[in-house]
Amino acid sequence: MPQLVRIGTRASALALTQTGHVADDLASLADLTVETVRVRTDGDRLTGSLASLGGTGVFVTALRDALLEGRCDVAVHSLKDLPTADAPGLTIAAVPPREDPRDALCARDGLTLAGLPAGARVGTGAPRRAAQLRAARPDLDVVDIRGNVDTRLGRVAGSTAGPGDLDAVVLARAGLARLGRLEAVTEVFDADVLAPAPGQGALAVEVRSDVDPAGELARALRALDHRPTRLAVLAERALLARLEAGCAAPVGAAAALGDDGVLRLEAVVVRPDGAASLRREATAALTPVADEDGRADDDAARASDEAAARALGAEVADELLAAGAAELADLAASR
Repeated sequence: MPQLVRIGTRASALALTQTGHVADDLASLADLTVETVRVRTDGDRLTGSLASLGGTGVFVTALRDALLEGRCDVAVHSLKDLPTADAPGLTIAAVPPREDPRDALCARDGLTLAGLPAGARVGTGAPRRAAQLRAARPDLDVVDIRGNVDTRLGRVAGSTAGPGDLDAVVLARAGLARLGRLEAVTEVFDADVLAPAPGQGALAVEVRSDVDPAGELARALRALDHRPTRLAVLAERALLARLEAGCAAPVGAAAALGDDGVLRLEAVVVRPDGAASLRREATAALTPVADEDGRADDDAARASDEAAARALGAEVADELLAAGAAELADLAASR
């Protein structure tokens, strides 16, 4: 008889879509019957800017409570929303293959960032994006916005789904791809223009720490975990943790594991007004894996590589701090 697994998720269209993909994958990888449990979080219930709501954790606390209380067996998070500190009693058991982590511009009339007129109104809810937009185009009017993907897209002039009071919005390409809305994209930004949030484009599949390691769920989670993605986000999140910055901080990071086994991490810290920034990058040589699906079965090699990924993130963070990043962006590491 299949094992019943209840998957907790936020109720937004994007969260349900992401969770649906994970549910389908788990059911295909082991003898499981999967049910979805919708959980309302503070980020869904409260209004105001992300920073005013407390930033990191605003979208995940209720899901983690549901896991710990036994109302669900698995929680699916957008990894960039997770606090960097470990959650007692819980573990990230799988990080599936990552979508393209870059940010995307969705502008009226097919415009790119360079083509937007002076004074154009560009919406984003992320201080990281706002700071980098101001650095690239100090003449723009960057507007703080909240809401789901459709609400934000509806604010772009020419849309029939909203007020059309903005010239453009900036969103994660990954979310647009998962929702089938890539037709709205007019430009995709490379990291040297808009570095993505640490963990952006990746999902975290979290379970209680006492999950049966010999059970069907654990077997499916091991098969779902994608080594290149896990190592990249470990480096990015280690950087964020060392900087003592959350998802509301003007910090961008992009890591990738090459076919040569080298993990590369680039990071930027930007002053909120965009007038100054610091960039650093570094690499770490990891264990090459021949398996084309990016999975490694050697526990010792996996642990060694994860430690090296975290060390890489800490190394780049220390270089940024030594150059004055904490004072530049008023990070907690300076206090």
